[in-house]
Amino acid sequence: MTRAAGMLLIHGAWQGAWAWDAWLAPMRARGWHPHAIDLPGNGADLAQDGAHAAAPGDITLDTYVDAVRAELDAFDGPCVIVAHSGAGVIASQVAEIMPGRVAAIVYVAGMMLPSGMGYGDLVEAARAEVENASGIAPYLVWSDDARVSSVPAEAALDIFLHDCPPEAARRAASLLTPQAEGGRALVATLSAARFGSVPRVYVEARRDRSVLLPLQRRMQALVPGALVRSIDCGHVPQLAQPEALAQIVCEALDGLGITHDKFSAARSGL
Repeated sequence: MTRAAGMLLIHGAWQGAWAWDAWLAPMRARGWHPHAIDLPGNGADLAQDGAHAAAPGDITLDTYVDAVRAELDAFDGPCVIVAHSGAGVIASQVAEIMPGRVAAIVYVAGMMLPSGMGYGDLVEAARAEVENASGIAPYLVWSDDARVSSVPAEAALDIFLHDCPPEAARRAASLLTPQAEGGRALVATLSAARFGSVPRVYVEARRDRSVLLPLQRRMQALVPGALVRSIDCGHVPQLAQPEALAQIVCEALDGLGITHDKFSAARSGL
């Protein structure tokens, strides 16, 4: 039996809602009404006086979960959450807290981690076997107090965006913003009864230089049960291959019996 659902898109570290721009049209063409959000502290909440509504030291997993919960309230029914990269941890925690409001989670090269494990723990455990397991980490530039990191444009182009259209890649690299460490080093607390009840799709990116494929597959093994699909591209499929990703996601959701309904499940105001 199928059920209607809206769609909420959550960006990863150093990004914003703009990270999904190239993917909106292909999904709308397939009948979905995706809504991309800006997480607190990424610069989109910059106040007129120049102060951030959410200061770096205030950003935690709870900050992000609260922001996503507020967005879910704008949907008429259950919502598919599409989470890129580090946003996977956020999506998992939201599903734990309110499983009835999450129709499914789609992890796009995402951090689908077991309860109590951070991505740094996964990398550390794999370092001896997986070359360049640290991904972007060696290239980060840190604030003096080590509370905020930034990604140099050249590193972003090489690690995140190497297979994206050149002009689009340069734009994306220029839009990256400083990231609070409290919003990057995330650890979810999950249960089989709640998080485990939510259908999941994992779209692995086979040429990812950030969340490397061996690490993606370790997460799939550590958190079994997701419907796994594969795309031959780097860390940002929604920019590198938006049409292909849209096709993969829609077919996977269709296989789970989850469909769009442009009338009853669209986000209010869209």
